[in-house]
Amino acid sequence: MNPEDLEKLVTLRMPFGKHAGWLIADLPGPYLNWFAREGFPDGQIGRLLQLMHEIDHNGLSGLLDPLRQRT
Repeated sequence: MNPEDLEKLVTLRMPFGKHAGWLIADLPGPYLNWFAREGFPDGQIGRLLQLMHEIDHNGLSGLLDPLRQRT
């Protein structure tokens, strides 16, 4: 994991799909779980979705709160 990726979770928006336009950090758990089952896309978005899935799955979403306050 790259520390800059945490910042990207609270600034980058989902570019496609059912939740297009949502911040990656705000994507619902079931949507992230779907990607975990079906496969994450390639590239940066896939890496960030996978990271957000791990954060959400382990109940660590609160760790992003200080970063949200900075944006």
